[in-house]
Amino acid sequence: MVQGSPWPLTPFGIVEALRPREAKRNVMKAQLSTANPVDRTRLRALMLREERRFVEDHPKSKALFQRAQQSLLRGVPMNWMAKWAGGFPVFVAEARGAHFTDVDGREYVDLCLGDTGAMTGHAPEPALRALEEQARRGITFMLPTENAIWVGEELKRRFGLPYWQFCLTATDANRFSIRLARAVTGRNLVLVFNHCFHGTVDESFIALRDGVPGPRRGNLGPPVNPAITTRVIEFNDLDALERTLASRDVACVLMEPVMTNAGIVHPEPGYHEALRALAHKYETLLIIDETHTICAGPAGYTGGHGLKPDLFVLGKPMASGLPAAAYGFTEEVGNRVLERTEVDDCDTSGIGGTLSGNALSLALMRATLEHVLTPAAFAHMIPLSERFQQAVEDAIREFAMNWHVARLGCRAEYLFTDTPPHNGAEAAANMDFELSRFMHLYALNRNILLTPFHNMALMSPATTQADIDQHTHAFRDALKDLTT
Repeated sequence: MVQGSPWPLTPFGIVEALRPREAKRNVMKAQLSTANPVDRTRLRALMLREERRFVEDHPKSKALFQRAQQSLLRGVPMNWMAKWAGGFPVFVAEARGAHFTDVDGREYVDLCLGDTGAMTGHAPEPALRALEEQARRGITFMLPTENAIWVGEELKRRFGLPYWQFCLTATDANRFSIRLARAVTGRNLVLVFNHCFHGTVDESFIALRDGVPGPRRGNLGPPVNPAITTRVIEFNDLDALERTLASRDVACVLMEPVMTNAGIVHPEPGYHEALRALAHKYETLLIIDETHTICAGPAGYTGGHGLKPDLFVLGKPMASGLPAAAYGFTEEVGNRVLERTEVDDCDTSGIGGTLSGNALSLALMRATLEHVLTPAAFAHMIPLSERFQQAVEDAIREFAMNWHVARLGCRAEYLFTDTPPHNGAEAAANMDFELSRFMHLYALNRNILLTPFHNMALMSPATTQADIDQHTHAFRDALKDLTT
C-alpha cells in the first residue's frame, strides 16, 4: 500500500474496490434521484417492463447466450460485453453501413459503432476491396509494403508529426509511446487525468479518492499500485498540473485533448496552450491520444486546433474496424530514440510485436484514410451530430429534465446534469447506472443501439437523418414515460 493511501490491495493485487459496493451505490442513487426529476419507483417498474419485452423479442440471442455460458466467461467473448442492458447481449448476424441485424432478424440503427471502432460504418466498400485484394496477396510478412509509406505520409500530412510506427491497438500505441518517453527523458512517472481513457494501459488505471491517488475501481490485478508509476490530477486544473510537473520526475503527460470516458469534458479556453507551455518548461513530453477524439474531424482535435504534441496516438477506426493503430512523434523524439537504441537490440526493446505493421492492417489503413474518413465524410457526419444534439436538447426542455448534451464533432452524448462538467470527477459524479441502463434498453427495444458505457451516439458516413430521427422519437417517448 502507498503510504497514507485509502486504496488497500490484497496480497494478490486485487483492489478492494472490486468488493461488493451495493450500499455505496444506493447512496449515490439517492443523491442522483434528488438531482434528476425521475421517480425511482416508476423507473424500476418501467425497467421491468422493458426487460420483459427484450427477452420476448430476442429468443435466439437468449439461447445463444445460455449456450455460450458453457465455454465463455459470463457467456461473452470479452467480460465487458456483460454490461449491456437487457440481461444478455444481442448477438449480431450481419452489419452494413450504419445498421446491423441480430440473429432474431431485428434490424438496428447503430449509434454505438463499436464505440468508435466502426466509426467508418460497417464494411465500407473501399475497405472490403482492400481486404480482399491484400488477403489474396498475403496477410503478414514481418516486412514492409508500399502501403506503409503511403499511410505514414498521410498521417504526417494530417497531424504534422514527421515519424510514424504501427501496431494493433491504441493501447499498444500508448504503451509504446510511454516507453519512448521514458527512454528519452530518463524519467519513470506518467501523468494522466482523473477518469481518463487510454485503453488498458496499466499506468492509466488510477483515480483520485478524496484527493488521494490509487487504483481505479474495477482495476483487476494491477501489477503494482499505479500511484507508484503515475501521477493523476483533474483535467482543466493548471495549478495542479504545474505543481506536479515542477518536480521534474514526470516523463510524459498522457491525455485526450477532450475527455471522453465519463462523458465529454471540453478544455477551457487557453488550457491546451498553457499545458503545452508547462510541459516544455519542465521538459516533460506530451502524448495526445486521439483514439476517440478523431471524431472531431479528419485531422482530429489536434489538427483542428493546432496542438503540438511530442507524440500522438490513433487507433480504433483507422482500418475500418480491423485491429490497427499508429503512433507518431517529432523529429527530436525520433533522433533521441535512435541515440539510445542499437539495431542489435531493437527486437527486445519492448516495443512492437510479430503482427505489428502487418500488410493487411496497412492496406485497410490506406483505404480508410484515402476513401472513408475523408473531409467529405466529416462534412456529412458532423451536421448529423448537430441534429442529434438539437433534437435531444429540445426533448430535455419539453419534459423539464435538468440534463444537457455535450458534442465533439460527430460524437454527441447526453449527461444527467444541467451543468457541463469541468473535469472527470464532476462528470463521473453525475453518472447514473440505473437510469443509463433504462435509457439504453428503451432505445434497444426500439431498434437503436447506444454505446453501453455512455449515453453516446456516434455518426458514420452511412448514417442518415432518418436514423437520427428514429432515435429522437424513442428518446422523447422515454422521457414521456419517465415523467407522465
